[in-house]
Amino acid sequence: MTANEGSTVGGVPPEVVTFLSGKGGRSLIVKGGAGSGKTTFGLELLERVGQPNRSFYLSTRVGDEALYRQFPWLRTTEMRTRVLDAAKLFLDAINTGKTREPELPETEQKKIRAGRDVLGSFGQERGPPTRVDRTHLQALLKRSPMPEMENVYNRIERALPEKSLLVIDSLEGVTHKYGLEMEEIVMTLQKDLVEGSSTDVVMILEKPEAGGIEYLVDGLISIQREELDERRVRHLRLEKLRATNIGRARYAVTLNEGRFEALGIASARTTPATPAPWKPISDPERFYSTGIPDFDRLLGGGLRRGSFNAFEVDVNVGIDDYYMLFTPTFLNFLAQGRGIIAVLAAGESPEKLRETLIRHVPANQFDTRVRIPDYTANETEDPYILPMARFGREDAMRAMVTAEKAVSGAERKPFIEYTAFDTFESLMGDQVAIRMYFQGVARTKHVGNLGIGLLKPGLLVSSEILNMMDTYFRIINIDNAPCIYGIRPRTTIYAISPDPEKGAPHAILTPMV
Repeated sequence: MTANEGSTVGGVPPEVVTFLSGKGGRSLIVKGGAGSGKTTFGLELLERVGQPNRSFYLSTRVGDEALYRQFPWLRTTEMRTRVLDAAKLFLDAINTGKTREPELPETEQKKIRAGRDVLGSFGQERGPPTRVDRTHLQALLKRSPMPEMENVYNRIERALPEKSLLVIDSLEGVTHKYGLEMEEIVMTLQKDLVEGSSTDVVMILEKPEAGGIEYLVDGLISIQREELDERRVRHLRLEKLRATNIGRARYAVTLNEGRFEALGIASARTTPATPAPWKPISDPERFYSTGIPDFDRLLGGGLRRGSFNAFEVDVNVGIDDYYMLFTPTFLNFLAQGRGIIAVLAAGESPEKLRETLIRHVPANQFDTRVRIPDYTANETEDPYILPMARFGREDAMRAMVTAEKAVSGAERKPFIEYTAFDTFESLMGDQVAIRMYFQGVARTKHVGNLGIGLLKPGLLVSSEILNMMDTYFRIINIDNAPCIYGIRPRTTIYAISPDPEKGAPHAILTPMV
């Protein structure tokens, strides 16, 4: 079994796809508390991993119409055939008086068994199954009729010798209905379908603990929901996937628009082989576009003209992660003939910034419209770097005035003032850094520039600076997925990722709901 063609970034973690794509059947338990997203995950498996006509979702908790209301994307004809309503299957069996297709004649069954015995005697591997093993189910049927389970067995048998995927939501729904022990139904599915009929079986639990049945199955996944700074966050944990390498044990996930999506999954398609020129996004009145349509919508149009905006970056967020947010803004300015003055943070490289941006705008545009003050350099051959260490105070001020004229050009266009305050504080102390910040804010508001302030953990200047900022965002890392949320204005948490259609440096924001 292979994942469906056209699967996009996110969706099901690749470890799970690999686990369910191996030879033979696999059993998987998915556990989690109420509202954690187990049902959504099971349905996502149906589409991402399952194949038409041989993947089935047996719902014992809600009817199919309730599922279609909650998950409208299931209404497509192809997906509707995969959803099996246990209540309807039960009624159909009663009305028809038929729970199972007729078996082959005993003479034919003897021939099949004899053929398999002969193959086994030669030490050859048996071929794929052509009949579903019902040994353990038959034992349960002696205690109580289970028409919906028999129906599922029949459907899987019709798909043989191809491998099927069965999602049962939930195990408790089956055990409570027929008075079974959890171990009994799990063992039945494991022996009959997984081991005997090469079927992948995913069993969803309604509770966060598996109750000691983990050892019966091949895989175990838990989904938890928690709060982070009064905002909802979901995690998927891969606790056990037999014979599968687990590259990442945890994923941040979202249920945005009724779809299950694991976040922070890299894809080769997100980095185009041939860089394309940046096509600028026009600025709404009184705003500058961030270059990210999702971010513009979140902000009500973009970042306000003449505003200074704080981005507090957590210690476990890498430069490449938060540059996914800033690069589109830089490009959107440069592509419109505007400039940038950037005081870079420790670890940020002027050369790498130039290399990144000139993939999408002309190199001479960067060299003439970008100035990067370097307070540790005495000299440089690069026109875009200001070697501030060789200047005294007055010369430094004159150099900055010259830089502002260069980036604004003859048209006196507004420009971005990107300031990493850890650089100012480490070189000049917190009081000087605060004074320079106040001067920068006044200049930004007067000229109508766009101020972007980068704050790192532990800075003494943070409290003073944040009180003056027009907006205040935090950039954090959740299970290897870079995320952003607003303190001012208050927003939910959004995952930052490359645009799956356009590729980097285009970015999208996905709400974590």
